Amino acid sequence: MRLDVGTPAPEFSLSDDTGATVSLSDFRGERVVLFFYPRANTPGCTKEACDFRDSLAPLNEVGIKVVGISPDAPEKLTKFRADHDLNFPLLSDPSREVMKAYGAFGEKKNYGKIVEGVIRSTFLIEADGRIGLALYNVRATGHVARVLRELGVSS
Repeated sequence: MRLDVGTPAPEFSLSDDTGATVSLSDFRGERVVLFFYPRANTPGCTKEACDFRDSLAPLNEVGIKVVGISPDAPEKLTKFRADHDLNFPLLSDPSREVMKAYGAFGEKKNYGKIVEGVIRSTFLIEADGRIGLALYNVRATGHVARVLRELGVSS
């Protein structure tokens, strides 16, 4: 199942890298970019997270927060944040239920084979809780620049 622009964003509550619970409702009234990535400290995921880190100031200037979600345990996310000086919340979805609700987990091609896994995806959740942008099967390299263009944000 994929989400379309204008549909309500699925609510969630997940543990962050410190063990605190973060819910989508915590961001109600704000715009937030959620990006789903397969695994912390892998080359593609590191590239994507660091690109969001480096683009956080221009996003924040237009009122957009950033949150990363992966199936990694909070302890692994703590290391990921520290290793790369990440400056936004990282949430743990080990059951992959939130990923499934957003259509960011399921069948995908990996080196020409069909496998089940995390589908690298990014969403803009508008201040009213609706999907403002839904990007599926994105590549790590160049993805954040595309998000910035789609949102009309200067880097």
